[in-house]
Amino acid sequence: MKPEQKKDFKKHMGLLFKELKEKLNLKRTPKVVLVEDKENARKTLGGTGSYDKENEVIRLYITDRHPKDILRTMSHELIHHEQNENGKLNSPSDKMQEADPRYAQNDPILREAEKDAYLRGCLMFRDFEDRLKNE
Repeated sequence: MKPEQKKDFKKHMGLLFKELKEKLNLKRTPKVVLVEDKENARKTLGGTGSYDKENEVIRLYITDRHPKDILRTMSHELIHHEQNENGKLNSPSDKMQEADPRYAQNDPILREAEKDAYLRGCLMFRDFEDRLKNE
């Protein structure tokens, strides 16, 4: 993200966060951390975001990314927070995630959680975007 985009990005991030917190009926507010990481940005398949369910922290990688893509990632990770609040991220292999980098493919419960986050996260972001563009 370019430095001149940060103010507008943070405004939209706040609007999206508020809207999704309400629509998802979140009980707790996760901490959102914006991560600057040039090494990650150099990788074609570098990280875009993550959700730490134990500490309820969303990390968004922002270096050299389009603001819209970062907002879409935030939407995805907020779905994971909602899943965590509702006990949908509990899996027998929870403790094995670090040992199995393919947990999202190998664990049926976490596979469904990913499908849900991709579907609802992207659709909710699209609805947010379309609403703002048409106001």
